[in-house]
Amino acid sequence: MDRKEFIKNVSNAMFIGIPVYSVLSCSGSDDDDDDMAPDVVSTDCIANGTSSNIGSNHGHALIVSKADVEAGIDKEYSIQGTSSHNHAVMVLATHFTTLKSNKAVTIDSTSGGGHAHSVTISCA
Repeated sequence: MDRKEFIKNVSNAMFIGIPVYSVLSCSGSDDDDDDMAPDVVSTDCIANGTSSNIGSNHGHALIVSKADVEAGIDKEYSIQGTSSHNHAVMVLATHFTTLKSNKAVTIDSTSGGGHAHSVTISCA
């Protein structure tokens, strides 16, 4: 039973006066419990690479490759993309260490066009 079915069953039971514990006591299903386990999305920077989210974006883009994560050394990236101006993002060795442990990092870009961007790099 998924969340939507659960809410519908509880709502229907309450509407017609059946105690909620009666609805919850038996699912009437012979399915394995594995069907009830939440979907786990595995993120792995070394295996799958990264994805980036640039705050207040207007055409900027950042690609951090699997090879860069694995190398783990300081690297400066241009995030100009299709924007009319450029920004740089400096990803430090410590950031790469965090990415290797499959955790996201957030870094501020340099200023350009009178503003800067907050850039979050996550594992794909």
